[in-house]
Amino acid sequence: MPLAVGTFFGKTLPDMGYHYGLQRERDLIAIKMPVFSFEKLYGADVNLGPEMKSTGEVLGIAKTFDEALIKAFYGAGVHMIKHGKVIFTVKNSDKEEALPIARGLYDLGWTIYATAGTSDFFNDNDIPTIRTNKVGAGKPDILDHITSGKINLVINTPSRGVAHNRDGYKIRRNAVEAGIPCLTSLDTANAFLTCARNVETTQLSVIDITKVSTFLNFI
Repeated sequence: MPLAVGTFFGKTLPDMGYHYGLQRERDLIAIKMPVFSFEKLYGADVNLGPEMKSTGEVLGIAKTFDEALIKAFYGAGVHMIKHGKVIFTVKNSDKEEALPIARGLYDLGWTIYATAGTSDFFNDNDIPTIRTNKVGAGKPDILDHITSGKINLVINTPSRGVAHNRDGYKIRRNAVEAGIPCLTSLDTANAFLTCARNVETTQLSVIDITKVSTFLNFI
């Protein structure tokens, strides 16, 4: 913004300490993460689509990618831990892609809860899970686990069909209202896994943003 204001009043980039062309490479990485206030939007589905707009964003700045990513998750309100309890319920077309994420979390010591189809797929690929009932299919069902206060993360990718959409909405909405991070994109889930692997060994540093150049290496 200061640069924009300066140019508005007729200053050039060299006048403000910069030069034309490519700027020199910096030793910092900045990761911007959107923030969605679903807990304040009563009844809103957590499922993100191309029309969704974030209600804000946070920035993680560090000298390494892992530290910047961890900071971004923290800034977005996602408490990073190395191990905990996670619920997996992913659509059929995502099961193969979800497999290395589940295996990575399991290897870190996470306990995996999963609905029938996801549980069978993971078990067949040597990833132990605790099988949980679908919504309304017997007690305790997946919503009971979410509201129990024992779950640390929910990974849910929306499926097609009226019944699937209805159940998926209940899962995502209950997770938000219980204060549990709910990831609906496997890319984000994979980024979470990266952070979980490094959170206990990464020393977070403080960056004085008033001394950081406007030109950062944004990811």
